[in-house]
Amino acid sequence: MAAAVLGSRAWWLLLLLLLMAAGRPLAASNPNFLIIMADDLGIGDLGCYGNSTLSTPNIDRLAREGVRLTQHLAAAPLCTPSRAAFLTGRHAFRSGMDAVGGGYRALQWNAGSGGLPPNETTFAQVLKERGYATGIIGKWHLGVSCETRDDHCHHPLRHGFESFYGLPFTLLGDCDPAGPPELDRGLRARGLGAVWVLGLAAAALALLGVRGRPPLGWELPAVLGGLLLGAWVCTFGLVRRWNCVVMRDHGVAGQPLDLPTLTPALGAEARSFLHRHRSRPFLLFLALPHVHLPLVTAGPFLGSSQHGRYGDSVQEMDGLVGDVLNALDANGLTNTTFTYFTSDHGGFLEARDEHGRLGGWNGIYRGGKGMGGWEGGIRVPGIVRWPGQLEAGLVIHEPTSLMDVFPTLVELGGGRVPQDRVMDGHSLLPLLKGEVQHSAHEFMFHYCGDLLHAARWHERESGLVWKMHLMTPRFQPEGSDGCHDSGLCPCSGPGVAVHSPPLLFELTSDPSEARALGPGSEPRFQAVLARLARAVEAHRATVTPAPAQFSLINILWRPWLQPCCGTFPFCGCSQDGQTDGAPEPRP
Repeated sequence: MAAAVLGSRAWWLLLLLLLMAAGRPLAASNPNFLIIMADDLGIGDLGCYGNSTLSTPNIDRLAREGVRLTQHLAAAPLCTPSRAAFLTGRHAFRSGMDAVGGGYRALQWNAGSGGLPPNETTFAQVLKERGYATGIIGKWHLGVSCETRDDHCHHPLRHGFESFYGLPFTLLGDCDPAGPPELDRGLRARGLGAVWVLGLAAAALALLGVRGRPPLGWELPAVLGGLLLGAWVCTFGLVRRWNCVVMRDHGVAGQPLDLPTLTPALGAEARSFLHRHRSRPFLLFLALPHVHLPLVTAGPFLGSSQHGRYGDSVQEMDGLVGDVLNALDANGLTNTTFTYFTSDHGGFLEARDEHGRLGGWNGIYRGGKGMGGWEGGIRVPGIVRWPGQLEAGLVIHEPTSLMDVFPTLVELGGGRVPQDRVMDGHSLLPLLKGEVQHSAHEFMFHYCGDLLHAARWHERESGLVWKMHLMTPRFQPEGSDGCHDSGLCPCSGPGVAVHSPPLLFELTSDPSEARALGPGSEPRFQAVLARLARAVEAHRATVTPAPAQFSLINILWRPWLQPCCGTFPFCGCSQDGQTDGAPEPRP
């Protein structure tokens, strides 16, 4: 009898152990995720992509130990739409997160009401539902609130992230007290003009009042006085305090942000996150501010490169990546972590000052940031490391997309890609593991705002990659490599050339897009254009209107939406209450 009882208990114990094992996520099937995205980084700025004059040993190490993608493509050539597409696996226009009809192409204020709609699904949401600890450190730039300062409808914590530390907006020239302003410059000029106009109006009203003829009672003087006060406030450079903000979760942790301590603070936060979550599956999205202007480099990396402040910033970024990779090692997480490095789009060719270029190098590729079709604006680094699962040192020359990261992470995390919407990304796993020879992308479409500028066809039978340009920016001055006279190149209007017939390039033999093909130089010219035209028609059939998040009404600054610590409008607080350096990692 006792033996039978013991035997029964043994079977129950064995069954319990099997159930526990079945419910426990395995490192090989449910890895941790470290996702690193640089900002405005040119593909030619990294040693592993051919740069011999900048030192990027840590990112190069990732490439040696992992897989390097050579035709990795951003879904948009600007920050906000590219990041929206990256997080959702869908072109940004599908969520209204791109320009409409030549309008605004990115969010302009922390206190605008536009942003990533709550009904969009990010890979962070899917992984959080699967039990992952999810955090974002760094740049968001996808909106904060909708109707009130505290509704946080577009905030990272509403899109699947459990913790957030970093910039709800982006870096601007206004964020550097010693640098040239951007938004603030125009606002100050308009504010000073308004001061003079309203001052004269107030003086006239006062004179009429002295003469006993006050017009329209007290209402008009009160309105003019309020406008005068607002115009006066605008002359004090408050854009820096309103847009240059560091947040921790829903609260403002630093206003304005302190540029010299930003990089150490982000590094400390990343190391703390990895240490805190070393015993459970996690997703850490490290969205670096490097190398967006103003360049944030400080400390030991100043003067470290051959390429001035921009080169210093690239090398500081690489140092920060190295610190985070070392933290993976120190916490025993390297072999169980799927690590991915990229940039949101190509380098900013128009960025210059009196000392020379402040933007990146896109290698052999034509064009840069803001240009919808040219390779230099959309071809980005793509490095994936997963020790023991992916072949070290592998190089893949197939077309892939930032939008492919969504289905890749969801598949590895045991989730399910949404079935109720059009998805533009495809899982990278079959390609990374060598299970297939060709990318799932036969056709890819390249937008500038909501306008289709170019399309590519990966002809699998021949291995050739054809690219058709419907529109291209007019470089200013003519013969240059960008639109230096006007800043970023436009998407439409007189600054854009419309091509009929379209320009055609074969990228396999001409990755620099230096030789446009024609009927005389390419026997298949008409057939290739016809095939691409059919693909464009089929693609456009999948496009449905979405509420425009960058409309004028959504872009406008609203005081009641402004993130603020202290007294509005003179918001201000030191970073996490500290004034002398980066915050220490939280326990």
